[in-house]
Amino acid sequence: MGFFDEPFDLTTAAEGRVEGIAKVTGGGKYAAEYKVNGLCHAVLVGSTVAAGTILNINTNNAKQVAGVLGIITHLQKPLVPGMANEEKIKEARFGLPIFHTDKIYFKGQPIALVIAETLEDATYAASLVTAEYKEDTKIVDFNGALASVSLTPAGKDRGDIAALNNAAQTIEAEYNIKAEVHNPMEMHATIAEWIADDKLKLFDKNQGVNNVQRTFAKLFNIPVDNIEVISEFVGGGFGSGLRVWPHALACIMAAKLVKRPVKLMLTRPQMFHSVGYRPASWQKIKLGANADGKFVGIHHQAKNGTSFYENFNEGITRVTRLIYHFDNLKAEAATVPLNLSTPTWMRGPGDCTGDFAIESAIDELSYKLNIDPIDLRMKNLALAKHPDSGLPWSTNYINECIEKGAQMINWKDRKATHSQNVNGDWSIGYGMAVGAWNAGRGTASAGIQMQKDGTLTVQTAMTDIGTGTGISMQNIAHESTGISKSKIKIELGNSNLPPAPSQGGSNGLSSIGGAVVAAVAALKLKLAAYAASQNEAYKNATAADILMSDNGISFKTANNQFISFTSLWEKNKLAILEVEASSGPGTERQKYAFCSSAAHFCKVRVNRKTGKVKIERLVTVSDGGKIISEKAAANQMSGAAVGGIGMALMEEQATDERLGTLVGNDFAGYHFPVNADAPIIEVAFINKPDPNINPQGSKGLGEVGIIGTAAAIANAIYNATGKRLRDLPITPDKVLLG
Repeated sequence: MGFFDEPFDLTTAAEGRVEGIAKVTGGGKYAAEYKVNGLCHAVLVGSTVAAGTILNINTNNAKQVAGVLGIITHLQKPLVPGMANEEKIKEARFGLPIFHTDKIYFKGQPIALVIAETLEDATYAASLVTAEYKEDTKIVDFNGALASVSLTPAGKDRGDIAALNNAAQTIEAEYNIKAEVHNPMEMHATIAEWIADDKLKLFDKNQGVNNVQRTFAKLFNIPVDNIEVISEFVGGGFGSGLRVWPHALACIMAAKLVKRPVKLMLTRPQMFHSVGYRPASWQKIKLGANADGKFVGIHHQAKNGTSFYENFNEGITRVTRLIYHFDNLKAEAATVPLNLSTPTWMRGPGDCTGDFAIESAIDELSYKLNIDPIDLRMKNLALAKHPDSGLPWSTNYINECIEKGAQMINWKDRKATHSQNVNGDWSIGYGMAVGAWNAGRGTASAGIQMQKDGTLTVQTAMTDIGTGTGISMQNIAHESTGISKSKIKIELGNSNLPPAPSQGGSNGLSSIGGAVVAAVAALKLKLAAYAASQNEAYKNATAADILMSDNGISFKTANNQFISFTSLWEKNKLAILEVEASSGPGTERQKYAFCSSAAHFCKVRVNRKTGKVKIERLVTVSDGGKIISEKAAANQMSGAAVGGIGMALMEEQATDERLGTLVGNDFAGYHFPVNADAPIIEVAFINKPDPNINPQGSKGLGEVGIIGTAAAIANAIYNATGKRLRDLPITPDKVLLG
């Protein structure tokens, strides 16, 4: 829920999400809910050690369970051509070579898969599978392993970092963030069915059906078009669905083995080590400025955890090159291999992590310089051009985000000196931070099917993971055609539909919006071609000449040329009219740089006796170009901000260094924010279209709602208490101990 630039009139607001009724009534099916004839069930068996080699696996007891249809291990498995040998495994770049290695890289790594008639039989049989291992020394302590890896350059240096030695004021500090887990509401699941030896159908929870399709086409050496992937409804992802994970491959192998459709759904504890996480990180910042607040330079060092079987670099220092102008810049990074599963992208990946350190350091520097944190940022924003590429920004209104956010939260009430605002046992403080994200756009396709009554069905393979892609497509189609929204239907999340990129990286709407506009233009031209047989005035019409309504078409400049859809259909003996078009980035990417941005403002109360932090107000203002669907966009921003609350105050995936086990790998042990932990997030938008990024002028919003939120909260805690807390999460014990 959020507030907007102006009072929000529900009587004139857009209708609810196009998928809303299906979701709330149970009509929308998620990956594990589809009914498939002959379906059986699979359950994964995980390793009980964190590092080593499998000596043997005992499946005899499991095979005796009634209903067991088969068991897969690395010793007995269906052939996967893309993993036939070590060379093929490297070529596939799939990640964990599930059932194709006897090596154990992390505790819980799948070592067997039991397939049975029922979930209960499969679960019980899986509990009877045992293994013997030769254990190796395990490394799961990120902090303990930091010194084992050396930093290397992360991008090109700028200027001479030695200039920091002459800065009037400098900040040099280290920042640590614990690993975080995505935890979407819907757990990952796959239903796999081999329609023929070389034809596969998948119901899969993911953020990109075409990516899944391509991955398994390569692994099984079959044509891409022979694989259908359906992911119509997705119960959240936050990045966990951007990769194709081992459990999906295991399910496909199981279906191949038993020659029947198989369902495999991860348990919540399995989610913690099966579908990625934001890795633990360490950062060191040295930041300097002149006495007037002009930045001299920054030295940013970062390390993040990864797995032993795959290197994942989160790109933590990337954001250092995006928001501010530093004449002198040096960035270094490294990854720290651990006996844990591979991390992956999590909302605002890399930039969210790096921004916390940068924005905390800037806030600290503002106190040393005795300059308002807003003024210090305003002096140093790179508003004219991208500080790294040198390209001019197409649009960049981050300064307006700051100004509007300061007004909304009454920044004037902030005390310039910390610990000055006290109410009983509570200390009150204000903090702010900014965030930015490179605004991307990919090539996407959309199709339109039109009926005689003027009803449109707009189609794309892109998924909607809760971002509002569906309602935004409907809004764009409505705006482009003039046809009522009630007559525009949306179909997405199926690989048989026109191809599109995965839903991630804040690129979804930026990519598919242009494709919808292109498909509407193709539709208008096709309608004009049919209309020309009735009226020659339409013979050389362009898409821009054509007006559409619920009932027919006409010319913008000659409305008397109206032709009804009924007439067109009958005259040309049409059953259905279909078009498909693609759209993508062009030469504008060589002329301009593109970014989305946000300013976050926070007011906190900190209890001096208990260390409890209560967020009283949280304001987020974003420059996301033109806002296509205001309610969906506000939901994006408020949801991301709540994720930032979790990052700042409670989320922490701990490990037992003795056993190599994840600690608290369920909703009882892993703490994340719920409604009681968050205020109503106050959301506003600059809402100025970007004229160059795509036809609709929209920039992505998914990431910037979280990039900077944690820093704003930490900065507010300092303003309230005078305690500079650089390690996340900031739990009550850290507040008390300072």
